This record gives sequence, C-alpha cells and structure tokens, in this order.
Amino acid sequence: MKFSGQILKMTTQNGKPIQYYLNLTQDILHMNQLIGKNLKWKLIGYECVSCGSDEKVFRMGFCKKCFFESPYASESIIRPELSKAHLGVGERDLAVEESIQLAPHIVYLAYTGDVKVGVTRETQIPTRWIDQGATFALTIAKTENRYEAGMIEVAMKEHFADKTNWRKMLEDDYEDQLDLADFRNKIKDKFPENFKNFYSDDNEVVRLDFPYEAPKKISTVTLEKNPEFEGVLRGIKGQYLSFEGGTFFNVRAHEGCVVELEIKAP
Repeated sequence: MKFSGQILKMTTQNGKPIQYYLNLTQDILHMNQLIGKNLKWKLIGYECVSCGSDEKVFRMGFCKKCFFESPYASESIIRPELSKAHLGVGERDLAVEESIQLAPHIVYLAYTGDVKVGVTRETQIPTRWIDQGATFALTIAKTENRYEAGMIEVAMKEHFADKTNWRKMLEDDYEDQLDLADFRNKIKDKFPENFKNFYSDDNEVVRLDFPYEAPKKISTVTLEKNPEFEGVLRGIKGQYLSFEGGTFFNVRAHEGCVVELEIKAP
C-alpha cells in the first residue's frame, strides 16, 4: 500500500499501550497496527503548516516567513514567561494569543530519562506528556494563564531541566515507580512568593505505557539527509518511530515535509 501527504505530528489516544495515528493529509494511519511492517519513506516536497507554501520548512513545520510572523510560532510558545496577553499586549496577533495564553495552564514534573519541569495548557494533558515520551508525570501547579505558569517554570528551572534529552528518553525503559511527589514536596518552598497559591498537592502520578522497548543502540535518520529510507517498525515513544537496528525517525521534526509512504511486508 502507498500513501502520500504532508506530515503532521502523530495524534494519540492514551491507553495500555498508547495508540498512535499518523496524519498524512487525506489519510490517518494507525501506527500501532504497522509495528512489524516494513515502511519505505520518500521525501517529495514541502508544505508549510501555516500558509501551505511549498518553500522548504524552516522550523517547527513553518516556512521562514511564517516562523517569524505566525502567532503560533511566537516567542511565548517557547518561553511562557514572556506571555503578555494577560496585559492586553499582543506579540503578533492578540486574539490568537489570548486564546492560547488566557487559559488554565499546568506546571508539571515529568520523567523522560531525567526529571524535567514543563508547562502546558490544561487541555493538553496527557497529550503533552505522551509527545515528550514521559514515563511518569505529576502536576505541581495549576494557574489561570500562561504567564503565571511560565514564571513558576523559570523558578523551577534552577532545580530541574526544562528540555527533554531525547537520547536519554529513548534509552530509558524505566519499570519501577518513580516518586515524583517527593521531588515536588522538596521544592514547594522554592515557588516564587507571588505564585505559591498555584501550588498543587495532587498526588496522582500518571504512568504512561508506550508500545516500545529500548534498543541496544540509538541513531537517528532525517529526510533532509536521507530523502529515501526504509526499515521495519519496532515501536513508538514520544513522537519517535523506532525501527529495527535502533534507527529512529522523529515525526514532529518532519512536520511540513510531504512524503510518499509505502507499507510492505517485513
């Protein structure tokens, strides 16, 4: 079978294991059903996730123009503490930014090979944790907007990383319960004074079950350097497809790429 279309990040459904679906324009492929199949990929072009132009993807699925102009690629997307919508101040498009920033947000701890801190809209739980490949996750604060969550994250970054180390995440296949609540309790006093009221002592540690086993070695492949490649799909974690021999394909990093995908028997 052959399919073609623009790659977008995989959508997910939490379960045991998590179910993954690859978006290819007109088709949605249930990736769990393709584990054990040989997948052949071919890069045939680009399509900006914002304007639809066929210019080469610059970053995050955007062409260069949209990356510097779209409100969905603004600086506060990466750095929540820079949010200004709560002040009525827009960066690129105030209406869009208000829809993103003036909503309840969560500050969380997640285990992705190491314990990290992160921020996301409340409606993005547990999707955000799944996309990051978090084995365990725990809410540490619930805020009214993105700015408040960002300020708490800034303080927590003195104690935890705020970026996922993708290699550690893929190498790790942690089986035992990790006491994230103990981590949270130890940093309670580190919350910024003006934001202590957002602290959450919800003790529910969420465990996520990926269709994945860590390989002995890890390497990555990109369509930019390898416009054609194929391999037998062995598992999925985060937004990474794991192929036989320890080769990984980061789906999210290829948003905006237009591909032909052929599914063959192993």
